[in-house]
Amino acid sequence: MRTHHGLSLSLSAALLFALAGCASTGATGMLAADAPRALPESGPVSVHWNDPATFTEVRLSSNRWAASEGNWLQELAQYMRKRAQQELAPGEHLDLTIVDIDRAGQYEPWHSIDMQNVRIIRDQYPPRMTVQFRRVDANGAVLAEGERKLTDLAFLLHASPINSTDPLRYEKRMIDTWLRRELDIASR
Repeated sequence: MRTHHGLSLSLSAALLFALAGCASTGATGMLAADAPRALPESGPVSVHWNDPATFTEVRLSSNRWAASEGNWLQELAQYMRKRAQQELAPGEHLDLTIVDIDRAGQYEPWHSIDMQNVRIIRDQYPPRMTVQFRRVDANGAVLAEGERKLTDLAFLLHASPINSTDPLRYEKRMIDTWLRRELDIASR
């Protein structure tokens, strides 16, 4: 029994040491202090974002490491720029700031150790995003500005997603819907 208890303590100590070592190395990827917070200026649409460490996707994730890995934030920003450019009238300019993101799905590591890095898509985990924007015409007059809280509660009910293998398909569809509605309403 003592050996089992001693082994358990040794494993616990090793785990704590490994976690402490990870914490001391600093953040990487999108959470790094020197990570970009905007797309390079190009064309009539500029896209910036707040610190991803403050995003719901990272803060409340059951797997913070997996939630902050990859370049999904830049992919969404590039997608927003591309789609907004298609919707703007000639001469208009749009400034976008991503304030918060909570991607569709969630990590549920309690199912098994093999599932800790798997994003589970369920209707109770809809995509959400908070965006600030400012739209100006060719003369610099403000056409519209404000903050919008985007969500798609019926994201699993829509037929034929943009690309059924794209891990950001639900967020992209939500962005498309908002841009069409926002830019159309603002132009009336």
